[in-house]
Amino acid sequence: MLSHREQVNQARRIAVRALTEYPLTDPTLRFVAHGENTTFQVRARTDGGAVERFLLRVHRPMRHGRFIDSTAAIASELRWSMALRAQADLLTPQPLPTREGELTTTTSAPGAPQPRTCSVLRWMDGRRHTRSPRPVHLHRLGAAMARLHNHADTWPHPAGFVRTRWDWETFFGDTMQYGGINAAQVWDLLPDDLRRAFDRVAAAARRAMTQLGEGPETFGLIHADLHLDNALFAGDVVKLIDFDDCGIGHRIYDVAVALWELRHRGDYPALRTALIDGYTAHRPLPQAHLDHLDMFIAIREVAFGLWFVGTAQTNPVFQDKLPRELGAIRRSLETLQSL
Repeated sequence: MLSHREQVNQARRIAVRALTEYPLTDPTLRFVAHGENTTFQVRARTDGGAVERFLLRVHRPMRHGRFIDSTAAIASELRWSMALRAQADLLTPQPLPTREGELTTTTSAPGAPQPRTCSVLRWMDGRRHTRSPRPVHLHRLGAAMARLHNHADTWPHPAGFVRTRWDWETFFGDTMQYGGINAAQVWDLLPDDLRRAFDRVAAAARRAMTQLGEGPETFGLIHADLHLDNALFAGDVVKLIDFDDCGIGHRIYDVAVALWELRHRGDYPALRTALIDGYTAHRPLPQAHLDHLDMFIAIREVAFGLWFVGTAQTNPVFQDKLPRELGAIRRSLETLQSL
């Protein structure tokens, strides 16, 4: 396994090459994060002469599963983000096209094992409220989530649109790759007790998904990662970022993800109520769907656990954190009442 520094340096070399495809002059890069993708903040002069900031993403190969063209999937993500901004009055990531008008570019660099797809987004400012959220933040997030779902109901997918289908097989089968490792191999890496817990979630999830069905009011395009770390607040406005997981799935999963990391808090009931109130101010959320909320939080725990275990096989930072994260997942699944 390459060190964290070596992996980031590989991605940086690719990022520098990729930037030559964009209408930017004298770009400078600052490392942001190395997890699912590797990201850099870019400061550069645009064709208009102003110095602006951007987010450059070096995407992991097969990020969206073994059977999906990742380059097409990334372009599809960006097209939906653009449509939400233009048609739903939501503040979402705005891609910067290449000089050729493309939403992505694929490039390689010396020392990098394979070409990588890259995309550039205009930088979005705002404040995260992950440590000390208040009900008002969850209310605004719920309202934005409902508007996102409303837009998804009627938005015609453009030609070539392809995204992950977040169904039972994707969550619990062998379609995904985590850290470059097939999902079935990741299951085999789980400690025995956690494997048994995940198996129980899988069985209960199959029943819940069957009961909910896949009707248009239940199943459609979702963000799939809309927790507070992916919401930027500026005054009374919330900006939605990181559509990297967006796909077709149960709408209640978006609600579950927003609450997933908050269940340990003493004010969780108030935060939960605020999110649902914000959502239902713009879109119905039937009780029959809410009855499965804890189930979908458990599904999120499994999805996060598989992703973390797989990524830990190739990312030393994740490897160091693995015992703590698995312990947190165990405790969470023990307290969920729906299983």
